[in-house]
Amino acid sequence: QVQLVESGGGLVQPGGSLRLSCTASRSIPSFNAMGWYRQAPGKQREFVARISRSGTTYDDSVKGRFTISRDGAYNMVYLQMNTLKPEDTAVYYCNVVLLSGSYWGQGTQVTVSS
Repeated sequence: QVQLVESGGGLVQPGGSLRLSCTASRSIPSFNAMGWYRQAPGKQREFVARISRSGTTYDDSVKGRFTISRDGAYNMVYLQMNTLKPEDTAVYYCNVVLLSGSYWGQGTQVTVSS
């Protein structure tokens, strides 16, 4: 099992930037993908970005604005968010899928508002 903790959320004006971090309680092997999802009030949780050995993928709504990355030890995953829009407002969750199951952090709130 693994525990995930997100951080870096906050209030930012439209057009601003935030960098989210997800810290895992242990290193995640490179063949295990890590990703970010988000959930806005009244909406379903949606995919944001994913990083795997084969590369990165993004939802169309964030392409060109968000960048996902991992550190060399694979115990952290980041989400650099630029040119933020009000519609990016949501709770952002880190996700890791292992053989034992799918694991989620408790989320970090991102609010984009003027």
